[in-house]
Amino acid sequence: MGSEEQPVHGLVDGDGRLIAADPALADLHARAGGERGGPLAVPQLAALARLVRRLAIPVSRAVIAADGAEDLDLWVRAKPEGSDVALAIVGWKHRAAAAGLPNIRTSSRDADFVRAEADWTWETDATLRLSSLSAEGMKALDGDTAGPVLGDALTRLFVLEEGPDGGPPLLDALADQKGFEDQRVTLRGSTRRFRLVGVPLIDPTGRLTGFRGGGFAVPDEPEPVLDIPPAANDAKSAFARRLETALRVPIHRIVATAEQIREQDEGPVRADYNAYAGDIAHAGRHLLGLIDDLVDLEAVERADLDVEQEVLDMADLARRASGLLSVRADDKDMRIEQPDLIEKIAAIGDFKRALQVMVNLVGNAVRYGPAASTVRVTTEARGGAVAVIVADQGRGIDPKNQELVFAKFERLGAREPGSGLGLYISRRLARAMGGDIAIESGAGEGARFVFTLPAA
Repeated sequence: MGSEEQPVHGLVDGDGRLIAADPALADLHARAGGERGGPLAVPQLAALARLVRRLAIPVSRAVIAADGAEDLDLWVRAKPEGSDVALAIVGWKHRAAAAGLPNIRTSSRDADFVRAEADWTWETDATLRLSSLSAEGMKALDGDTAGPVLGDALTRLFVLEEGPDGGPPLLDALADQKGFEDQRVTLRGSTRRFRLVGVPLIDPTGRLTGFRGGGFAVPDEPEPVLDIPPAANDAKSAFARRLETALRVPIHRIVATAEQIREQDEGPVRADYNAYAGDIAHAGRHLLGLIDDLVDLEAVERADLDVEQEVLDMADLARRASGLLSVRADDKDMRIEQPDLIEKIAAIGDFKRALQVMVNLVGNAVRYGPAASTVRVTTEARGGAVAVIVADQGRGIDPKNQELVFAKFERLGAREPGSGLGLYISRRLARAMGGDIAIESGAGEGARFVFTLPAA
């Protein structure tokens, strides 16, 4: 083991691989499941290396890493060396593992949320996937089609209702890494409503690792009388209900089971089986995304598509969308440049629909942009319109294909990810709000998508 007088050294390359290490670090990496010359398997050290590559400055900080049944206190200095990051680690003090999440910070006031008289409690990871649910919660959320399982995303388990400020409080909290007190939700496949409260879980590096909170039952309210033709309303609910029972629920179960295999809760799993489970979970999430796209497709192609006309701050929408995609960008060592907090620019549109368009555009930029690149999200006034420009550093789109990418079920290559519906749906929504989406770039220049709405 190392000592405070003799640092343990390691070198992490630009792809996150531990390419050189003193014996103590190499052994810790191996105990964490890493392979020689493979990606650094100690999450806290890997995250610190990513941070240093992104900032391009030395960083020193305390780190608590899991080492078998114990915790390991380390002091790590990481500094950039070209595209690599050099690690110097001292301390190496073992102690009994703390219960729960030892690396999580919450204020005493925030902790009161969890200890409050909630009907049930829950916890998620940074992607809002359910990582813990009390027995009372399992009972409360046992829906008509299927109960919740660990690995379910809150956004797939519930329909999120908008708060008084226009957006769902949970998504605002995710973007701003803060707590929320009044997220009203409806359990999918039922009419049951709940109120969720939650606090962010932040690790010592300042990274959001998830949320912890409680749920409260909301009494039933009389159904409002809506001025919608009954036949159209019934058709939409029937379509969603068929997808829910025939596809979404079984796929949820498949994804959750695959994730449980990967986490090895029942004991060690062969490496190839672990990889198969990862492939199954990835494919399942792809299918769930396709189901969501089909539901959206059914909605945007209806003759009675309804969009709100309200004043929006497009710079705020750009910041929200960038925040929602920050975890995905970090996984590729990408940086999302977004408008400054003081920037405001008003437009007319539907908040929820406009945010959906922005998330799709920024998500595409992160998906297709190269690792360690930058996605720039900017806003500007254009005569009687307001524009949000999302630009990546990828291979760009040839002018002859720029209309093709907006066609239904079209992708530029057979190996391209996605359903081929995202941009089609986004442009339909933009035009329904009186705006549009266009491409202002060519092959080899990176993709540059421009989302416009009427100026307020």
